Amino acid sequence: MNTTGPIWISAGEASGDIHAASLLGALLERQPGLKAVGMGGPALTRAGCDVLFPMRLISLVGFTEVFSGLPRILKLLGEVKRALIETKPRAIILIDCPDFHFRVARMAKKLGIPVYYYVSPQVWAWRSGRVEFLRRFTRKVLCILPFERDFYAARGMDVDYVGHPLMDQMPLAELDAIRPDPNLLGLLPGSRRKEISTLLPEFAKAAQLLRREFPNLRVALARAPGLDPEYLRSFLPPELPVEIVEPDDRYRLMRASRVLLAASGTVTLEAALIGTPTVVAYRLSALSYAIGKLVIQVKWASLANLIMGREVFPELLQDKATAQYFAARLRGWIADEKALEAARADLAGLRERVGGPGAAGRAADIILNDLRAMSR
Repeated sequence: MNTTGPIWISAGEASGDIHAASLLGALLERQPGLKAVGMGGPALTRAGCDVLFPMRLISLVGFTEVFSGLPRILKLLGEVKRALIETKPRAIILIDCPDFHFRVARMAKKLGIPVYYYVSPQVWAWRSGRVEFLRRFTRKVLCILPFERDFYAARGMDVDYVGHPLMDQMPLAELDAIRPDPNLLGLLPGSRRKEISTLLPEFAKAAQLLRREFPNLRVALARAPGLDPEYLRSFLPPELPVEIVEPDDRYRLMRASRVLLAASGTVTLEAALIGTPTVVAYRLSALSYAIGKLVIQVKWASLANLIMGREVFPELLQDKATAQYFAARLRGWIADEKALEAARADLAGLRERVGGPGAAGRAADIILNDLRAMSR
């Protein structure tokens, strides 16, 4: 077994990039001389990884969007294979993005490189048959959601539950000290250009509708890493004053806001852990949505609802992802203090269910211990 090569880490979206950076930090604490290469974004780069492939190359959403980008993805996979052969990594760590990473796992198996899947793909949501793929092509699957361990166990697969890395990445004690602004609406339109171009115009219209009823309402928008503020402003009407908040300040915005309007994704779990009532939105192409309805096996889209087993955040998807629906759901929380407090109380207990800090460290220990065991 190769014991001297670097570790290849691969993340394909903003949240995965942050999780990858935390994991690499934990690995370096345990092995200061460790070298890392792979695919990711600015967080993984800052953590010390030699990012050979920027993650924006695979930032696609939905079935039809992936299909239209297939020639580019296939070309990229060929380049990744050549890089794997040249760099000779001793292990590969894949983070989420199964449509791309399953192909990387398959080629790694042929090259004799052990694969660890950190942030288990959401096979519980759809295509649960892919559990067999993970059994065949990975050394270990490391889960971050509490219900995933039971899901895999029911299918005869032993996985490691390490807890959610957000509990390390979010300064919750500091955020808890911030008093929410009763007149602040926070917008979180996502990190991918496709979702932003679809959702942000409707977010802005909803904000305008609400400001007609609540003239003191201010609007702030959290900018995802890698997005130009002017690109975001191109979807905002000039008559709507919107403060664009830098990525590093997004948690403070989320805590300071009375309510949030957010694209479905990791950010909705962040909002729930912070304790701010949130309306969750998403819209896919008509074909992607039609296919999704046939194969999706879970009741909710947002992680907060899945973890709690009930709807703590309203979900407005597809045809309901419009300004009128957004404004109607947000209006109750803005107008009624008791309704707002009830929504905040509904989030109690989520942190305990997610688990304590230390997920990245536990994942790093599992990976390094397994690599040592293989080298004996």
